[in-house]
Amino acid sequence: MPLPNTNGLPETFTRRGLFRSLGGARQADPVRPPWSLREAAFVAACTGCGDCVRACPQSILTLTSGYPETSFAHAGCNSCSLCADACAPRALDRTAQPEWRHTVAIGTGCLAAQGVVCRICAEQCDVTAIRFRLVVGGKSRPVLNTAACTGCGACIGTCPTQAITITTA
Repeated sequence: MPLPNTNGLPETFTRRGLFRSLGGARQADPVRPPWSLREAAFVAACTGCGDCVRACPQSILTLTSGYPETSFAHAGCNSCSLCADACAPRALDRTAQPEWRHTVAIGTGCLAAQGVVCRICAEQCDVTAIRFRLVVGGKSRPVLNTAACTGCGACIGTCPTQAITITTA
C-alpha cells in the first residue's frame, strides 16, 4: 500500500505518483543472488528453476517474478557459494563476477546518529566495515568503510530503524 504524503493522500493520487507510474522514476534493479551476471545477461541466462533458492542455507533467496532475488531482512550472506554451484545455466558465475555489486549506506534514521547508543550493525559486520569512533564528550557515530564492505547484508536486517540500505556500486 502506498504511503501517504504530506497532503494525506496515497502517492498514487498525487502528481509525483502519477509521474512515477508513467515512468518518471527509475526503479532500482532487484538485488540478485551473489555472483550474478549483469542484469540483462542474468535475465537472459536464468531459467527461473529455483535451484539457487533451494541451495541457500541462509534462506535469503526467493523467486520473485520468475527470477531469484535477495532479501537481507532476516539474515546476511555467508558466502558459502552453494547457490552459484547449484546454478546450471551459469547465471551465477563465481569465476567471472564479483560476489556483490553493491555496498550499504547508513541513513539519517540511524539511532547512533541521533545520540542513542546502538552498535548492532557493527556487531554483525564480520569484516569490520562498520566501526564506531570514540568521540570525547559525545556519542559515537558509525563510520562505514565502503572499500571493506562485502555487501553481505548482515547489518541490514538487524538495524532497528531500517537505516541501512543497499547502494549499487
